[in-house]
Amino acid sequence: MDTKARLNEVFRDVFDDDTIEITDEMTADDIDDWDSLTHVQLVVAVEEAFKCKFSTVEVMKLKNVGEFIKLIDRKTGNA
Repeated sequence: MDTKARLNEVFRDVFDDDTIEITDEMTADDIDDWDSLTHVQLVVAVEEAFKCKFSTVEVMKLKNVGEFIKLIDRKTGNA
């Protein structure tokens, strides 16, 4: 399973919504329940799912899901 597909599963789990289909351009504005608390939960869930850690600066620089995928790939050696 590629990074995007695995990340989509994490999004569905964190937001408890099996209809979510992430896109590279997707941002917090595109999901109603994506607030600061769920953002933290999402980052922690991604770290657990992909067995990697993100710095606060790395997370703050992310502009969309596509950049998150690229960061995950860099951290996991899939880039």
